[in-house]
Amino acid sequence: MHIPLAGNTAFTRLWTAETATVLASQMVAVALGWQVYEATGRALDLGLIGLAHFGAQLLFSVPAGHIADRYDRRRIVLCCQLLQTTIAILLAVGSQSDGFSGSIVYLAAFSLGTATTLQSPSMRSMMPGLVGHEQLPRAIAWSATTKKAATILGPALGGVLYYAGADFVYGSSAVCFIAAGLSIIAIRRPPGRMQRDPVTLRFMLGGFAYIRRHKVVLGAISLDLFATLLGGVTALLPIYAKDILQTGPEGLGLLRAAPAVGAVIASVYLARSPLTRSIGPILFGAIAIFGVATIVFGVSVSLPLSLAALIVLGAADMVSQVIRTSLIQLETPDDMRGRVNAVNQLFTGTSNQLGQFQAGVMATLLGTVPAVIFGGCGTLLVVAIWMRYFPSIRRRQTLGTEPR
Repeated sequence: MHIPLAGNTAFTRLWTAETATVLASQMVAVALGWQVYEATGRALDLGLIGLAHFGAQLLFSVPAGHIADRYDRRRIVLCCQLLQTTIAILLAVGSQSDGFSGSIVYLAAFSLGTATTLQSPSMRSMMPGLVGHEQLPRAIAWSATTKKAATILGPALGGVLYYAGADFVYGSSAVCFIAAGLSIIAIRRPPGRMQRDPVTLRFMLGGFAYIRRHKVVLGAISLDLFATLLGGVTALLPIYAKDILQTGPEGLGLLRAAPAVGAVIASVYLARSPLTRSIGPILFGAIAIFGVATIVFGVSVSLPLSLAALIVLGAADMVSQVIRTSLIQLETPDDMRGRVNAVNQLFTGTSNQLGQFQAGVMATLLGTVPAVIFGGCGTLLVVAIWMRYFPSIRRRQTLGTEPR
C-alpha cells in the first residue's frame, strides 16, 4: 500500500514511533490483564488496572500540556519512551523471577498511564510542524489508520506471544518502545516557538481558556465529548452477543472488531483522498450517521446487520475524528497546542470511560435495547443542538483557518 507523505522522513519517523508505541502498549495490556486474572481470579482486579490508568490520565493531563508547550517535545516523548521501556523490562524480570504481585501491577499500570498521558500532547503537537497545514489532514488520517491497525494487531500478537511466557510479551514490548524512542531521536527539531512565560496556574490552565474563547475548537471538542458519552455501545456488546444475537465468544469478537474495521476503511480513504470542501456539513453528517447506525444496531436481531451497523458506525466516527482533530490542530497556534491537546485528551478519555458507565446504568434502568436506542437518539439531538449553537462549524467549508 502506498504510504502518504512517504517522502517526508520526519513524519515517517513520528508515524513509526506512534505505531510502535500503540503496538507495545496493547501487548502489555493483554499480558497484565491475563496474568492478574490468572493469579487472582477476581474481575475487580481487572477493573483496578483500568482505574489506575485512568487516575494517571486524570492527574497528569493538564501538567502534560504545560510541559509540552515549555520544553522540547522530542525530549519529552523520548523520556516517556524510556520510562515505558524500563517498566516493560521490570515486568519481564518480575514475571521470570516470580516477583509479580498485585501492588506491582497497579504501580506499573499507573506508571504506564502516566507515561502515555505525558507523551500524548507532545507527540500530537509535533505533527503540524513536520508536515505543514496543507498535508495535516492526510497525515492525521494515515496516523489514525496505523494506530487503529496496531490496536487490533497488538492484543492478538500479545495473546500469541503469551504462549512463550509473560516475560516474552513484556520483552517484545520493550523492543517496540526502544524502536519508538530511536525513531524520535532521529527526528530533527521541528519548527515552533516554546513558551517561556512564568510558571503560573493561569499558564497551566491556558488550554481551557483558549478553548473557551475559540468557538470552533470548543465546538469540536465538546461535540466529541457528548456524542461519545451518549453513543457508546461497547460496554453492552457481550449482552447483545449472548442474549439478543444468540451467538458465542466468536460472535462477540466479530462485534468488537467491526467498528475498527470501519474506522480503518474510512481512514485509508481519507489518507488517499483528503476532504477539501463542505467540512462542517460532512462533520455533522458523519456524527448523525453514527447516531443512526447506533439505533440500527440497537434494534437489530441479525448478526450480519449488527456487524454492518457497527462497521458504518466505526467509519462515521473516524471521519468525524479526522475532521475534529484537524480543526483543533489548525485552529491552535503552536505555542498553545500542547495545552489544548492535553485538554482534548482529558475530555476524550473521560467521555470514553463515562460513556461505558452511562450505557451500563441506562441498560439497568431501561433495558439493553432501549438504552442503545436512547444513546443513538441522544447523539442525533446533540448534532441538532451543536448545529444551532456553533454556526461557525456548520458553515465551515475548508480545514484551513477561516475568518471568524
